[in-house]
Amino acid sequence: MDRPPAAALSTAPSAACAHCALRDLCLTPPSGAPPSWQPDTLVATRLPLRRGEALFQQGGRFESLYAVRSGFFKTRVSSPDGRDQITGFQMSGELLGLDGIGDGVHACDALALEDSQVCVVPYPTLERLAQQFPDLQTEFHRILSREIVRHHAVMLLLSNVHADRRLAAFLLNLARRLGNRGYSAASLVLRMTREEIGTYLGLKLETVSRSFSRLHERGVLDVRQRQVRIIDPSGLQELAGDNGG
Repeated sequence: MDRPPAAALSTAPSAACAHCALRDLCLTPPSGAPPSWQPDTLVATRLPLRRGEALFQQGGRFESLYAVRSGFFKTRVSSPDGRDQITGFQMSGELLGLDGIGDGVHACDALALEDSQVCVVPYPTLERLAQQFPDLQTEFHRILSREIVRHHAVMLLLSNVHADRRLAAFLLNLARRLGNRGYSAASLVLRMTREEIGTYLGLKLETVSRSFSRLHERGVLDVRQRQVRIIDPSGLQELAGDNGG
């Protein structure tokens, strides 16, 4: 796949690194590392992607992990009969590519929802350095554990039967993730369409639209197409069945 030239690496940590899942792997030298170890030692390149471009595709060979430096992505799997299921939405600081570690091929597609940039970490490099520096391996295992916990949270989200509760939980999760990265947790600009939200939540497009309308009418949200303002955070939390954890 043809790609635009990758941006030049900088050895200085930037604001984009502050909440990255790979921060401790990338920026903190493991014990016993030589003086030549620099920030971004693990990062081979930074790769820009245009909106709609695939970072990797289902069935493609697994070679690297990707930390989202800027932008927004969705992951999806396709069934043999042509049906697509969106499995997640990833924002800056989050990881893509972990699905390929087990079998050496990607189990899903990863597509940019807007112009984005990722840091590319070749997996053979990570494996080699993890064998050389045990604390690097330990930190990577922590990352894998956090991803498993996040996956369990998604399963809990999708277990909600009522459409309004699913949507409320989805928006609350999105707001918290954005807030943790220094963005507004009250004013959201949705990068995904309502149809994509529905595919992720297991709901029809019409059901998602009606749920947005009901939350708007109840005064929990102010919805203006893709701009969503959370007017009543506690009401949204209550609707989502969330205890604030």
